[in-house]
Amino acid sequence: MPGEPQLAPEILAFYSETVDESVRLTRSADGLLELVRTQELLRRYLPPAPARILDVGGGPGIHARWLTEAGYAVHVVDPVPRHVEQAATTGATAELGDARKLTAADHSYDAVLLLGPLYHLLDPADRKQALAEAGRTVRPGGTVAAAAIGRYASLFEHVATTMLDNDRVADAVEDILTTGIHEPGRKGFTAAYFHTPDGLAEEVTAAGFADVRVHSVEGPAWAVLKGAEEHSKESVQESAMFRAALTAARLADEHPELLAASSHLLAIATAHECARLPGREVRHEGGQLTSRPPTRLTDQRDDGRGL
Repeated sequence: MPGEPQLAPEILAFYSETVDESVRLTRSADGLLELVRTQELLRRYLPPAPARILDVGGGPGIHARWLTEAGYAVHVVDPVPRHVEQAATTGATAELGDARKLTAADHSYDAVLLLGPLYHLLDPADRKQALAEAGRTVRPGGTVAAAAIGRYASLFEHVATTMLDNDRVADAVEDILTTGIHEPGRKGFTAAYFHTPDGLAEEVTAAGFADVRVHSVEGPAWAVLKGAEEHSKESVQESAMFRAALTAARLADEHPELLAASSHLLAIATAHECARLPGREVRHEGGQLTSRPPTRLTDQRDDGRGL
């Protein structure tokens, strides 16, 4: 049936049995940093309430809860039954479904969020299909936000926790740095894809979206929070260290060279009037990666910013 989840058993078990996603963004300082920064970025770009938001891969409804409290009409789609049950308690509606085969009608939402599906779609064709479905269901001119795990997140995390001193962990991190893939069956996490900032921008642009901007979510200091809590066994959520890391994330968002230091990336884009605009180029603009139609040679100028 349309929308029926086709989730790998390993991923389903990870979110059903191994981790409780409903507390991931509130029980640690780096999780809280991710939550606060994601809220800041979405509030900057989302249309005003009571806009209709499709939260694809919305998990247990962490973002659906604050969005509904802000007056938005939110519908969550997730492939994990446990998550759908949890999301239904947030004030949003929720259904079991697959990001690659949504049941929503064409152009039926003002904004579509993909704050998770790209993490676990290892095949580029699957990521392309998920982005295409977001483009199909959002109205022309609507907003699409797609999150990704940063390519170097595991490197920074396992330095902070000192787990990189373990040969097995170091081998897994080396593979992620080389291929972007955390292979199914490896311990510590589940099957996942880790994007570079350019790679995320290119995939969203290739899906036919306009005005693509890739933002740093946690910024460059998130692993400091991870290490502090790991080694002290105490929360630093209310500390000057947390406030400094949040300030660093906000400052770093204006500098594209620092994008890759973030644990997560967030691409914000606009749905075109037409389905696809091929031949767009990706470039840095105003501190973020952006996409635009190819510049004519007569319009090019040297403004000191790298392509």
